[in-house]
Amino acid sequence: MPEDINNNNDNDKDYEDVCFICRRPESKAGKMIHIPNNICICSDCMQKTFNSMGNINITGPFQGMPYMDMFSGGVGNMQENVPKRQKLKKKKAETEKKKAPEGVFDIKHLPAPHIIKGKLDEYIIGQEYAKKVMSVAVYNHYKRVLTDDMDSADGTEIEKSNMLMTGPTGCGKTYLVKTLARILQVPLAITDATSLTEAGYIGDDVESVVSKLLAAADNDVEKAEHGIIFIDEIDKIAKKRNTNSRDVSGESVQQGLLKLLEGSDVEVPVGAGSKNAMVPLATVNTRNILFICGGAFPNLEKIIKKRLTKQSSIGFNAELKDKFDKDEDLLQKVTTEDLREFGMIPEFLGRLPVVFALQAMTEDMLVEILTQPKNAILKQYKKLLALDEVDLEFEDEAIRSIAKKAIEKKTGARALRAVIEEFMLDIMYEIPKDDLIGRVTITKDYINNCGAPKIEMRGSGEAKILTQRDLPEDVLM
Repeated sequence: MPEDINNNNDNDKDYEDVCFICRRPESKAGKMIHIPNNICICSDCMQKTFNSMGNINITGPFQGMPYMDMFSGGVGNMQENVPKRQKLKKKKAETEKKKAPEGVFDIKHLPAPHIIKGKLDEYIIGQEYAKKVMSVAVYNHYKRVLTDDMDSADGTEIEKSNMLMTGPTGCGKTYLVKTLARILQVPLAITDATSLTEAGYIGDDVESVVSKLLAAADNDVEKAEHGIIFIDEIDKIAKKRNTNSRDVSGESVQQGLLKLLEGSDVEVPVGAGSKNAMVPLATVNTRNILFICGGAFPNLEKIIKKRLTKQSSIGFNAELKDKFDKDEDLLQKVTTEDLREFGMIPEFLGRLPVVFALQAMTEDMLVEILTQPKNAILKQYKKLLALDEVDLEFEDEAIRSIAKKAIEKKTGARALRAVIEEFMLDIMYEIPKDDLIGRVTITKDYINNCGAPKIEMRGSGEAKILTQRDLPEDVLM
């Protein structure tokens, strides 16, 4: 049985009734009229049905009411079969709104920036500046949300602090946002800008990003209006240069996102990616939704270097053209001028006041990523072998070799798992064959394909070092 089918659960009273004909929820269509077979109809649709029935010219024996047959003939409990993902939760009563909110929306429980950063440090290595910026921006954003809820007496309104992060692939942009949402316990929607197109073209409309957030909030509009939306690959909607065709997935998408970033009432489909007659619509206010945009922005370094070396001079104190060629922190010098040159329109950048860059992964950072975080990759493999009652150990030089191989792939932290999967495949395959194996130690020579792992048997303190003769043929390949 599908998971989202409603089977008269106890929590159905928290959801609104939806008109069977026009698909409008009770909050927009008014009080519903309940007829047999658990079908709800709004008063407008019921009146239109009666009006159409009055225009029927009956010339023969009474054959029934044709417009009422759809509600009685073989339908059977249609309202019960409406997917729960297409049902809206009822809004809280005014008395419930006045009660103190729970969790992060309580000013007493809102974590301070240093506490947020401390939680991020447990999972994310490096990126100190980015974590500090995000902690402060999120803290100020939810203080703004609470200030709006408390109706500030002096009339001062705090503006939104939407963020735009840049950084090479594999530097932790998406993982940073996921961890942040988990710490704050707020709904999070992660969407990809590459699938967005202008309204009327094949693809997702810009309102679909809010629809995903509403689904993440269990169709609770009030909860979704305090959530976080992360739009990844934002650099893919930059303006196209030297093109004669209509740019339906570039500048047009940026213009469509303006109203969402600024804050407005948006009608979004519930439980679907596009609007149609059979899907109910919900009105979501994006004023208190925090938008975080991220992208790799390839070749942005060239634009920054061009700006920094624009004024060239001649003489002993002149700046060289290749001064910034080996600058690893060149992205840290990014400005809105560089992003506008890349292809982002000024109106879009103006609604993202917090702009910062993440550092590229270094060898030392990759070594720490392998061992330090709570869910480090090496800890995951140790747990996998521990289920087979085998201890997995890594030599320090072996960990350093893994980081060096990952640097060569130039895909950031994502390369770590690719490297580990390569040499752990044969170990994960061969170890369960022998119940006498008690410990496996990964050596530097094994990582560099010039040796083998060190294996210790149970009940013996001596370690057995495998040679090429001991390994099966598939390991040697």
